[in-house]
Amino acid sequence: MSASSPLSEFDARLLEFAETAPRSPGAREEAITRTLGISAVRYHQRLNRLLDDPAAAAAHPILVARLRRMRNQRAESRRRAKSG
Repeated sequence: MSASSPLSEFDARLLEFAETAPRSPGAREEAITRTLGISAVRYHQRLNRLLDDPAAAAAHPILVARLRRMRNQRAESRRRAKSG
């Protein structure tokens, strides 16, 4: 996505859902399917892609920054575990 392309209606709904999603993994997966009509795997793939989209960062700057930080921390933990 380019910096000038706006978020689709679905991507905007997905980000709004991410802000209010249940914290419990089981409840979150059920809510993803019920609310968005997609699998949890597809949700996480799309959310991860949105974290690199400037339009998503402009629409939900605090959420995107928090999720990017969490993604980077998980990646760093995996790198440290591999290098042992």
